[in-house]
Amino acid sequence: MFKRNRHGIQIKSPEQLEKMRAAGLVVGRTLDLLKRSVEPGMTPLDLDGIAEKAIRDEGAIPSFKGYQGFPATICASVNEEVVHGIPTDARKLREGDIISIDCGAILDGWHGDSAVTVPVGEVDPKLTELMRITEEAMWRGIAALSVGRHLSDIGHEVERYVKSQGRFGIPPEYGGHGIGTEMHMDPWIANHGRPGRGPVLEEGMCLAVEPMVNLGTERTRVLSDDWTVVTIDGKPSAHFEHSVAVTHNGPWVLTALDGGKERLAHLQD
Repeated sequence: MFKRNRHGIQIKSPEQLEKMRAAGLVVGRTLDLLKRSVEPGMTPLDLDGIAEKAIRDEGAIPSFKGYQGFPATICASVNEEVVHGIPTDARKLREGDIISIDCGAILDGWHGDSAVTVPVGEVDPKLTELMRITEEAMWRGIAALSVGRHLSDIGHEVERYVKSQGRFGIPPEYGGHGIGTEMHMDPWIANHGRPGRGPVLEEGMCLAVEPMVNLGTERTRVLSDDWTVVTIDGKPSAHFEHSVAVTHNGPWVLTALDGGKERLAHLQD
């Protein structure tokens, strides 16, 4: 039985949150393995094979494979590719690249979804800073997931932090989403906007917070494969994401191995 609030947003029971956590840990462990696996000379397709094996070895199913026709287990987006890159063997990773890996899994009917951007060997300090800013923006957004706050507070915190760090582009048409018995559910979560708007956050909501930040313009386009999103100016982009539950104790990061304790404690200091 699935409860929904008056906005149609799925509200999970404590038992259902535990199932979401189990699915989230599959994704978290898979991404941890992928981060350690990235090296020059690999292809995105190599990483896709590692991810699919890891997910299936845990008794889970890749969320992305076959979703609306997507052909792979992970999205692998290199350098100027923002999101939804299809992993192939056509492009080998080179020293100095960055690769964004988005990964999802279904376990016992519940979804986990998370993303990380990883350097390939030594990278330009500008790219290191881009990744740091994007990841920190995600955590600032996650920290806003408290009972009684508003949905738009998440994107407001993301945008406010990114803008405080310099001139970066936040693609306005891409953002986070609800998650639960489906990978993408209501509500959609912008990575920008004014605070205090939209539904009030309730205990039992599960939301995927996922900023994408471009080194240059916010403008993007979709390639002819109908999936891969790239920056208009060809400059690199970073992407981080976690699935998070709203609880009476604050945000519980379902796809972080420690539940988000370390990074959230840092923000509350």
